[in-house]
Amino acid sequence: MSPAIPVLLALGLGLIGWLAARSRAWALRRTARAAGTDLHSLPNYHGWYVALWAAVPAVLFAMAWASISPGLVLGKVLADPAAAALPAFGLQRDSILSEAHAIASGSAGAAFNPQSGALVEPFRAAISQFSTIGIIVTLLIGFAGGAFAFLRLRPDFTARTRVERVVMATLLLASLVAIFTTFGIVASLVFETGRFFQVVNPADFLFGTHWGPDPMVDPASVRPENYGAVPLFWGTIFIGAIIAMIVAIPLGMMSAIYLTQYATPTLRKWMKPLLEILAGVPTVVYGYFAALTVAPLIRDFGHSIGIASASSESALAAGVVMGIMIIPFVSSMADDSITAVPQAMRDGSLAMGATTSETIRRVLIPAALPGIVAGVMLAVSRAIGETMIVVMAAGATARLSANPFESMTTVTFQIVAMLTGEGSFDHPATLSAFALGMVLFLVTLSLNFVALRVVKRFREAYE
Repeated sequence: MSPAIPVLLALGLGLIGWLAARSRAWALRRTARAAGTDLHSLPNYHGWYVALWAAVPAVLFAMAWASISPGLVLGKVLADPAAAALPAFGLQRDSILSEAHAIASGSAGAAFNPQSGALVEPFRAAISQFSTIGIIVTLLIGFAGGAFAFLRLRPDFTARTRVERVVMATLLLASLVAIFTTFGIVASLVFETGRFFQVVNPADFLFGTHWGPDPMVDPASVRPENYGAVPLFWGTIFIGAIIAMIVAIPLGMMSAIYLTQYATPTLRKWMKPLLEILAGVPTVVYGYFAALTVAPLIRDFGHSIGIASASSESALAAGVVMGIMIIPFVSSMADDSITAVPQAMRDGSLAMGATTSETIRRVLIPAALPGIVAGVMLAVSRAIGETMIVVMAAGATARLSANPFESMTTVTFQIVAMLTGEGSFDHPATLSAFALGMVLFLVTLSLNFVALRVVKRFREAYE
């Protein structure tokens, strides 16, 4: 029986409770109005109060039972005499039990192992027994909760206040999920980074200029000097924060200025959505575009101007395509910020004799600077964390060079390479991915902090 059935039954009880309580509240309302008073809360709130009491505890039990019952089923099957012939432990035992469970639950049709067939009926009986128990207890809990809430209904009952408290608690829980998830991510990064720094000195990692980890080397003979991450940091900054920004900021700003100040309403209506479509294109598509179109063009251009080291995988190809990808981030934020500047500031500047270009440079851009800076910081964070374009167009060579025609790699590429390799999870090469992720997290956090400070400073100046 599907684990979703108890949940659906609990929700059905909630619906019945909502209908019954709402009908009861309407009757109480008629009685109260006949006596010259009225209900404290609308009938809908009484309905939701009973529905929550009927459904929420039952759903919580059903979810808990769905996680507990498989262990109970397995324990009952192992206690059956038919399980006496099973191996004591190992993959063969697990395979037999899994096959028997699959047949009993209907997800498999026949047994390939003779021992599995003997366990099908014990599994089927145990699944049926514990499913029935789960359904009965779910219905009892839902009925008890609904009856408890239904008996409390009266004209002066504060159903609205209680329902709103539940909604507020739900919203708070949703906020805490995001916060605790962030704490969990940080805690895992810190823990694994600490393990990595027990093997490799932080100074060698943060200031070393040679990156060449070998996940197949014995961990006891790891050479810390092979874990210098400066070439990775430079490649990330060079591709994501320099080349990409040189492309994205001017194009994004100019498109925002044109769409807000010069374009006709009809043209803006069509151009703005078309520009923002770029933000919805999958990054792997940008990667293909960079690898198959942009990179060969840049390589041929480099050879034509005498740069013999121009490679078919280059920082310039990845940076240019990455800049194109994040144009919508810069353009949309700048567009919204410029549009939000009060019309009186535009009119005042033009009335003083300033031209449109002077108004843009001296009034609109300074007033919209907080939003523009926020857009640029968001774009930088997005570019620094990009992976697919770098994987397909920039190469895997950790190189400390300022030549954009050469291949380079970034932090994100190496994180993917280290975590998807064949080395052990406890190997320093694999743990280095967490150290790189921690550095990337701190850099992104610093960028966001700087953006908030800039936004706060200029907002105070222009408000």
